[in-house]
Amino acid sequence: MIDCDKILEIAERELSGTDMFTVSCKCSPMNEVELLIDSDTHVTIERCAELSRKIEAEFDREVEDFSLTVASAGIGSELKNIRQYRKLIGSSVEVLLLSGIKILAKLDAVTEEGITISYEEKQTVEGKKRKVLVNVERTYSFDEIKYTKEYLDFK
Repeated sequence: MIDCDKILEIAERELSGTDMFTVSCKCSPMNEVELLIDSDTHVTIERCAELSRKIEAEFDREVEDFSLTVASAGIGSELKNIRQYRKLIGSSVEVLLLSGIKILAKLDAVTEEGITISYEEKQTVEGKKRKVLVNVERTYSFDEIKYTKEYLDFK
């Protein structure tokens, strides 16, 4: 079976010194490899193809045959890397907590421990008959979060 660690090592070496970075690498028992990369700016299909050729050049297909797909981590995909979180500061995100609560919010800050988000929430305010929209800012550790995704509102 092909070694994902070796593929990650080659990819990180090739991407060093650029604004691009690896997100994940998955290898199936059928030697189908999927390498996801991202960038602080954008990822082009040409850059994915170039990286794929450089990785394939490091392996001997006569010894072990495999299928390699190099792709960009898409807009709807889960954030896995702290660098991906930092790229989205100021943007809308969808956060699913381990408790099952889903929050649509603005990503305000990212630390090594977690994230700070802000959103509007209806709360009871003293002196008011009805609940009022209040701007809420909360911090969650990565241990409390099941996933975070970039959120695009098409309204």
